[in-house]
Amino acid sequence: MATFASVNPARPTDVIGSFPSSTASDVDRAVATAGEAQPAWARVPVPARGEIIAAAGTLLASRKVELADLVAREAGKILLEAGGDVQEAIDMAHFVAGQSRAAWGETVPSELASKLCWTTRQPVGVVGMITPWNFPVAIPSWKIFPALLAGNGIVIKPSEHAPACCEAFVGACTDAGVPEALVQVVHGHAEPGAALATHPGVGALSFTGSVPTGRAVAASAMESGPRLVSLELGGKNAMVVRPDADLDLATDGAVFGAFGTAGQRCTSTSRLIVHPDVAGPLVDRIVKRAAELVAGDPTNPRADLGPVIDARAGERIAAMVDDAVAEGATVAHGASALHPDGCVGGTFFAPTVLTGVQPDHRIAREEVFGPVLAVLEVADLADAVDVVNSVEYGLSAAVYTSDIGTALSAVDAIDAGIVYVNAPTIGAEIPLPFGGTKHTGNGFREAGTRGIEQFSQVKTVYVDYSGRLQRAQLDNRPTPGAGDGT
Repeated sequence: MATFASVNPARPTDVIGSFPSSTASDVDRAVATAGEAQPAWARVPVPARGEIIAAAGTLLASRKVELADLVAREAGKILLEAGGDVQEAIDMAHFVAGQSRAAWGETVPSELASKLCWTTRQPVGVVGMITPWNFPVAIPSWKIFPALLAGNGIVIKPSEHAPACCEAFVGACTDAGVPEALVQVVHGHAEPGAALATHPGVGALSFTGSVPTGRAVAASAMESGPRLVSLELGGKNAMVVRPDADLDLATDGAVFGAFGTAGQRCTSTSRLIVHPDVAGPLVDRIVKRAAELVAGDPTNPRADLGPVIDARAGERIAAMVDDAVAEGATVAHGASALHPDGCVGGTFFAPTVLTGVQPDHRIAREEVFGPVLAVLEVADLADAVDVVNSVEYGLSAAVYTSDIGTALSAVDAIDAGIVYVNAPTIGAEIPLPFGGTKHTGNGFREAGTRGIEQFSQVKTVYVDYSGRLQRAQLDNRPTPGAGDGT
């Protein structure tokens, strides 16, 4: 079988491991194996499934240090962020386990006597999952734990940039008691993903990645058969800073939101929409902080900024910055490659601040997925919100202000799935739904109590114990006055 290598993006000569390039036939076998194991798992009581998921969380916690080191090496996230990635999976396990003893549906009173009405949830069978590299443990946990709780089998294809992290996560699940056959992992590039999206044995597909790939995956998945398809496709997230904002707080948020994970989060702060009265002082603060960030090997605790995932990503980011300058933007900081000691062959891009950006510039409309902050000056709040909403994405946004009326007006008007007040565009918490509007998603949400919706079907149940035919949806109650001549 053909194989591919997973390498450390900070030092590509550091090979994490060799993995099989799965084929469509491998996907067939994986779906069949998970499908054979699924009925027995579905018969396990939901609270018992929850106990196994909780055990997986406990086991992940015991392995947190080694998993965080693996995330840092394979995904290029600095250790602080890598540990957070693993902690999200731990927290998700315990949150989902708690849902195993929560309401599984709803009951409503019937319009007829001696009749019960309720809803419940049932598994879809086998769920296909395609996940990215930038949260290589957290995102699989957002998908796998709710799908397991719902009673499904799973076939997951992680990014070719982070196969070892996915294997380590799935290994913890099986070590905790999840049946080994129930969760299958396939690896590679386009072929296994395309095969998984169109496989007739897959009842639901959950995809996190880019808009172009997500559109193609969804179209092929729906064309080949009825199945649930959930998408999370990225963002062009904006931070609105009003003239009454705490500029030190806004600086903290902009630096963390724009340059954390080297800007490679779907929720990264990509646009700073700032009032002209405070634009100069705020940009000066951000530039000063950006210049102090230390790029380096992400396993080094002193590193603030890790690499972008590969050379192709670095070339794409540089090209977008060049286009921005050609359209009239000014480089306030960065816009160049970095070469930290000990990171030969790694692709590092300096935290970059661009001023003079206009709403119609490419850098203000397209996802960069790199450490680049585009600054747009807008005075009126309504105009600032219009700029926020002018792009095709609607994932995350933030507004910084000391006025509660301004804050809540912006929250109401911004078209996004997540809005923060006086906090950056990153930092979603698992008890609440995660996802976006417009081309960011297709209505499903991950995490929170709604996370299970993409992995289960609702079944409505009626029980009539009257012992006679009762006719619902008919006019069983005569209209007052009908037939009496009035």
